[in-house]
Amino acid sequence: MAGLRQRRARRQRTLRWIVVTLFAVLVLLPLYAMFEFTTRGAGDSFTWETWRVFFDWGTLAETYPILWTGMKASFWLVLLSVTLTLVLLVPTVVWVRLRLPRLRRLVEFISLLPLTIPAIVLVVGLAPVYAWVVYFIGGSSVTLFFAYTILALPFAYRAIDAGLSAIDVRTLSEAARSLGSSWATVMWRVVLPNIRSAVLSAAFLTVALVLGEFTIASLLNRDNIQVAVNQLGKSSATMSVAVSLAALVLAFVLLFLLSFAGRRRYRERKTS
Repeated sequence: MAGLRQRRARRQRTLRWIVVTLFAVLVLLPLYAMFEFTTRGAGDSFTWETWRVFFDWGTLAETYPILWTGMKASFWLVLLSVTLTLVLLVPTVVWVRLRLPRLRRLVEFISLLPLTIPAIVLVVGLAPVYAWVVYFIGGSSVTLFFAYTILALPFAYRAIDAGLSAIDVRTLSEAARSLGSSWATVMWRVVLPNIRSAVLSAAFLTVALVLGEFTIASLLNRDNIQVAVNQLGKSSATMSVAVSLAALVLAFVLLFLLSFAGRRRYRERKTS
């Protein structure tokens, strides 16, 4: 019986390594091909010129102004989208769980709606809204953070809701209120520290979504990093691929940090 278990464990380990190896090849091989293309110079020689320009922001802004504009717009879009998403969702989800539990399904349904609506349909609905946004605020690409907050709702809501499901938020809030804490103190010093990893997960997912979004920005004639990459591909293929590779690596790093935060939360719950 023990020998059977050992053989089964060896087969499972072998199968696991085969799957991991195939996955690594399928993921890393295209990334290596992208990197090799960006380091290819005249006569197929090896050069770091593309990456030197990419990391030299002054030269990058002068040589590729479209890309520099898209990167600056994406930076502010990430910052504003994450801020607005968390400010809207965290208090709402907590308040619904504490005071309006009957509305939980309705809030979940509304938050998941952007997943069921194609991006092209969203653009048709957002175009008249952004006509008024341009009239009152201006036509800056940074105003896209309103639309990106809507797109991030399903992912951020699921992350925050999962974090709240892992704790007894009602007992914690009632205990804090019985000790004289205000609702702001309960939210800031009691609830948020217990769902810190969930909030980080929501923020990382929002960042990945904003950095990868192209359709809405392109159809609304706004600039972001993906629109810049698309335009840059017509004039400088190596720089376009370099920016795409950097964005993919950043997304992988964010997902790795997200999984690390999840494992840390699991260990904290296991040891407590």
